[in-house]
Amino acid sequence: MRTLRIRTLVGVFAVALVLSWSVARLWDSVGTLPGVPVAAPIVLALIAVALFATALSLRARLRAQRERRPGAKGVDPLAAARSVVFGQASALVAALVSGLYGGTGVFLVMYRLDMDPRRQQAIYAGFAVLAAIAVIAAAMFLERVCKLPDDDDTQHVGAQQHHRR
Repeated sequence: MRTLRIRTLVGVFAVALVLSWSVARLWDSVGTLPGVPVAAPIVLALIAVALFATALSLRARLRAQRERRPGAKGVDPLAAARSVVFGQASALVAALVSGLYGGTGVFLVMYRLDMDPRRQQAIYAGFAVLAAIAVIAAAMFLERVCKLPDDDDTQHVGAQQHHRR
């Protein structure tokens, strides 16, 4: 499984930001720009909390398993892989969503901050971007928790054991 790449996430964010800003500008010139939902940052924050809690749980269970604690509950490799895939998908969607809300927020700050409803929309957009960044951070933490040792490390350990004999 490939790891998340910051470059990919930044690229998705940047493209979404530019497109969102352009569409917001065009849409506002034609009609009324749709608002940023109040639930957007809340939902993103809940996803970040779920990913972070999953990572902490898996980390504790893996540590207990490694230390061979009595009664330690093992980690199903398939469940860990599913968690990582969910985290990666969440991070990609969060990068896209943060770009969309970021572009809208930038437009609102640049052109329409004089009106109170637009100011609130810019604040909601900013919170949505922050919550999306939290999703990305939690997904990367989850991925790091579930990362297996590199093949080179295991081969190196095997070579060291072979030399000791």
